[in-house]
Amino acid sequence: MKYLVVIEKAAQNFSAYVPDLPGFMATGQSVEETRQQIREAIAFHIEGLKADKLPIPEPTCQGDYLDVAV
Repeated sequence: MKYLVVIEKAAQNFSAYVPDLPGFMATGQSVEETRQQIREAIAFHIEGLKADKLPIPEPTCQGDYLDVAV
């Protein structure tokens, strides 16, 4: 599955969340570290859903960059 991950710059680090999987986030000192942390969090979360025999949410969110004249 391919989920949209939003990574934001915070004051001292980066944070990430997944709109299709509410309830958790990950942080890191760099974008790459944050990306790895959220990847591991997603995998752990899905393993937990499977173990509890709960449905795995289908990815529905999309992202894109748009050029805007300023």
